[in-house]
Amino acid sequence: MKSKVILFIGHLWPEPTSSAAGYRTLALLEAILKQTHWQLHFASAAEKTEFCADLDHLGIISHPIQLNDSSFDQFIQNLKPDVVFYDRFITEEQFAPRVHQHCPDAINILDTQDLHFLRRARHESLKSGREINLYSEDAVREIAAILRCDLSLVISTYEMQLLIEQFKVSPELLHYCPFMLDFDNTIAEENSSLRSFEERQHFVMIGNFLHAPNWDAVLWCYQSIWPQIRKQLAQAQLHVYGAYPSEKVWQLHQPEKGFIIKGRAQNAIETLGKYRVNLAPLRFGAGIKGKIADGFIAGTPCVTTEIGQEGMADNLPWGGLVADRSSNNGQQYEQQIAHYAADLYQDASLWQTSSQNGYRIIQQQFNASRHADTFIKSLHKLMNTLSEHRKNNFYGQILRHNLYRSQYFMSKWIEEKNKVK
Repeated sequence: MKSKVILFIGHLWPEPTSSAAGYRTLALLEAILKQTHWQLHFASAAEKTEFCADLDHLGIISHPIQLNDSSFDQFIQNLKPDVVFYDRFITEEQFAPRVHQHCPDAINILDTQDLHFLRRARHESLKSGREINLYSEDAVREIAAILRCDLSLVISTYEMQLLIEQFKVSPELLHYCPFMLDFDNTIAEENSSLRSFEERQHFVMIGNFLHAPNWDAVLWCYQSIWPQIRKQLAQAQLHVYGAYPSEKVWQLHQPEKGFIIKGRAQNAIETLGKYRVNLAPLRFGAGIKGKIADGFIAGTPCVTTEIGQEGMADNLPWGGLVADRSSNNGQQYEQQIAHYAADLYQDASLWQTSSQNGYRIIQQQFNASRHADTFIKSLHKLMNTLSEHRKNNFYGQILRHNLYRSQYFMSKWIEEKNKVK
């Protein structure tokens, strides 16, 4: 029997040490490698960096591709993939029309990473002070991409519920697929050598600085939260890690205030394991938070917001403390976060319980083998029932027909315009 050909088209080449999105993409690729004998390809129009995963070493064939260029038509015709994954809805918009034209029988799968329209709506609400408006152009585009695809991977239980209940997306088009963490190996190994409460000191923040929610959290912490923590813990320091720090980030480096910018962390779990408390004061965002999951693996409890906690623990006790703007009894949001941070930092019993709770969340919510198994089973089922599945998604057929034609001709127009230039 001919081996299946699987193609991932990435908005970026995966950088697992730079962002949770990069780690998530690599975990999906590895799940397919471990559970199948399929031929795996990865293509992207982005430039590679020194931090990209070594896909060739894993046995994944890499392909540089171009946007709005007929060379992709020839590439997809030669490859003839059985399944095409799109990393984020904008990638589906860019490449799916050409895939659909040349490989109409290929299964199309969208990895949402997180719901971009949800994150952007929350960001706009924060900036404007107005109520969150989910029914934006971003939502139209992203949900249209979900409907056009045969299956969409959703990383958060909250986002699954939002799509099904509020936007009436059929559950048949969605598959819950959170972070897949190798509990049996990586986590057990890390957990066996964790530092105790007494062996740790200081606070930590971590996250890619190119990601708007992370930069906002760092700036908010610097301006409003950290000064209040220092009033209670005069000798404490906050060490801030993240990929791609810009000049504006380095300007916050103030050792005399205990606010120290560290730059990129080579190993997030190892780095987080040195600290007593993980701060994640996120005011907007979506999906689930890799920085918090990594902290839980390292035994480092987290003080965060309702945005940071969202979709991670479900009904399990949180691995730390969660500040909630809607229930702080008149106390300022920043003061509540600072108070929680100081409490967790000083209370050994609370810290130990929180550390164990975080470990339990990882064990029960993000077990790699369980989620990889259900993901591959769903993919096999789709391969066997694709025709019927598409008949049941009639609105998806309409959107594919209309938008793919318009997107295809727009792409061709851009291609011709580029030739003239």
